Amino acid sequence: MDSKFLKIDISSSPHVKRPVDVKKIMRNVVFALLPVSAFAVYAFGISALTLIVTTTFFSVVTEYVIDLIEKKESTVGDYSAVITGLLLGLTLPPGFPIWMAALGGIVSIALGKYLFGGLGFNVYNPALVGRGFLQAAFPVSISTWHPSFQADRFTSFFSSNLAFPFAKPTVDSVSGATPLAAFKFEQKSTEVANLIFGQTDGSLGETGGLLILLCGMYLAVRKMLDWRIPAGIFAAVILLSVIFNLINPEKYPSAMFMLFSGGLMIGAVFMATDMVTSPVTSLGTWLYAIMIGILIYVIRVWGGLPEGVMFAILLGNSLAPIFNILTKPRVYGTKKAGAK
Repeated sequence: MDSKFLKIDISSSPHVKRPVDVKKIMRNVVFALLPVSAFAVYAFGISALTLIVTTTFFSVVTEYVIDLIEKKESTVGDYSAVITGLLLGLTLPPGFPIWMAALGGIVSIALGKYLFGGLGFNVYNPALVGRGFLQAAFPVSISTWHPSFQADRFTSFFSSNLAFPFAKPTVDSVSGATPLAAFKFEQKSTEVANLIFGQTDGSLGETGGLLILLCGMYLAVRKMLDWRIPAGIFAAVILLSVIFNLINPEKYPSAMFMLFSGGLMIGAVFMATDMVTSPVTSLGTWLYAIMIGILIYVIRVWGGLPEGVMFAILLGNSLAPIFNILTKPRVYGTKKAGAK
């Protein structure tokens, strides 16, 4: 008998796999983020392009250097550092100093990712760790906004972009409050159509909500994004918005305003869905998403800050392991815990 028929390969499950690996998924996430980044550049010009390139470059270089120091095979090729850099750049205001953006890219990878052991071990979304650090370290710069669609946006930087390290930035062309801040502190509303199509001021990734949603749908259709997470977040925000808006429409914004303003869309589609930092069980995923949606609404409406997406997702990341434990399915053939 031919020896090839006597060979038996034994391996652990799963035995049937999709022809998709981490690198391919990450590459498609990069593809989905490129239109969002392109629209940010279209709206804010070379300042946006420079910030996004800076955060991405320093994220990738930091990962490469850490791999060299640890004498490990470089993981730059899996595109995870590129995603971190793109997302971090999209969370920044267009006039943010470039040196601060570089520091944010370093912190995102060094503290948000490698402090926990690298890809697959990080507890928190690395881009949000970097963004949280920048908000704590440079609260004025990260809350200073500039107008979009300026005539000279492709030929000149905002002056604050070019500030020297540790020097006070010179700020010009400062815009008014973002739509969320205007509603929260001044009771001024913004046309929903302007929010949907990106005709507002804010962070680079806050504009163009419809485009972000379409890019997320591309990933969901290709099964590279868990659609339940953004769906759960949207459902929680919509439900709370409808209830309180019916009670007092002057005090509580509409559901469409809440969905398309601020960083909710990019946070729900690209950050809360991080496969490493979100639950793996079906019920746990729904609980995680709904909790994030509730926290976003609570912080926006009753908190001291106009935006709560970052804090809500980071808290959700913290509780993701607990959701996994509480909703762990019963192993086939065994009884429920406590059963005789």
